Amino acid sequence: MVRNVIKNTITKPTRKYMRMLGLNTLFGTDRTKEILSINPTVMPQREEAREVRAYVYDFDATHLEEHEFNNVEACFRFRHSNRISWINVDGLRKSDVEAVCNSYSVHPLLIEDILSINQRPKMDEVEGVLFCLLNMLYFNNQDGTVEQEQISIVLGKDFVISFQEDASRDVFNPLRDKLHMANSKLRQRSADYLCYTMLDLIVDNYFVVMEKLGERIEELEEQVIRNSNNRALARISALRKEQIILKRNIAPVRDLVNGIIRSESDLLDDRTTKYFKDVYDHIMQAYDLSENYRDIMINMQDLYINNVNLKMNEVMKVMAIVTCLMAPATVIGGIFGMNFDKIPYLHNDYGFYIAMTLMLSIPVYMLWVFRKRGWF
Repeated sequence: MVRNVIKNTITKPTRKYMRMLGLNTLFGTDRTKEILSINPTVMPQREEAREVRAYVYDFDATHLEEHEFNNVEACFRFRHSNRISWINVDGLRKSDVEAVCNSYSVHPLLIEDILSINQRPKMDEVEGVLFCLLNMLYFNNQDGTVEQEQISIVLGKDFVISFQEDASRDVFNPLRDKLHMANSKLRQRSADYLCYTMLDLIVDNYFVVMEKLGERIEELEEQVIRNSNNRALARISALRKEQIILKRNIAPVRDLVNGIIRSESDLLDDRTTKYFKDVYDHIMQAYDLSENYRDIMINMQDLYINNVNLKMNEVMKVMAIVTCLMAPATVIGGIFGMNFDKIPYLHNDYGFYIAMTLMLSIPVYMLWVFRKRGWF
């Protein structure tokens, strides 16, 4: 008990002063904990969503129905609508997820994946259902961080169900616009094309995030070249953490899309395979670009170290030159300051002026020699 009192007494003022000094923002230790706090052996507890809303798009080539429901039970009637149905559930609540998945015959193992936290992107095919789990990425311009939102996509016979964590944002607005166009391919094709479109929009948004991150890298590179200080080093460390988030989400999506391409599921039309290959090309480009960002950050860190060493060398060079220029005066003063009775020119009327002339002329000559040899 005494230990807890002492701990609280110490940490509260410390946190207050750290917020005032901006040290948490500078070093970003909280962000490091977020990145490394992933343990697959521990079942995380997901916080239940306060509100769950379901959006249903039931369509074919000639007809489109759009609905918004406050309860997921209202979506069950679209199971046998004889049209393509996209059910988008915003907000995850265990009871609602289980109800929707049981109604559409989704395996319990997939329900666990939907409700999981910090799951690695993957693709599974279980009992006639194709399941994709990956993250949508966003860039927070205020904090300069990459934010991720887990999305689960269930592809079945004539239906696609998507489960999102955040009800306030997603990347599917272009998809909704295409659904309102009767002559669009999305309205003419089957459910697998709808799944392709969703994956394509998620992957394309990766490039938007990477472009924003690339702008931060360019600004940081200029800062490192102009002024290599501790704040620049802290920004390098912060951007490298965001690249870890980026690569952790992009790299597994290659295997996800590749698994869909290699799948022989009856849910996938042969005509749609070439579209998934296009998504695979995009995710490979994103992966290569993330590797380029990583190389740039490593080179930038080396540049920071080289600039620091260069500044240190400049300081040492100035100090060495000053020491050399002071050496003649030190030697002359030391010789004539020795405690002997007989020293040449000690009692000379012009001895002081001669000594001062030597003390000034020798350093000037040394400066001329240093300059001629290009030492500074």
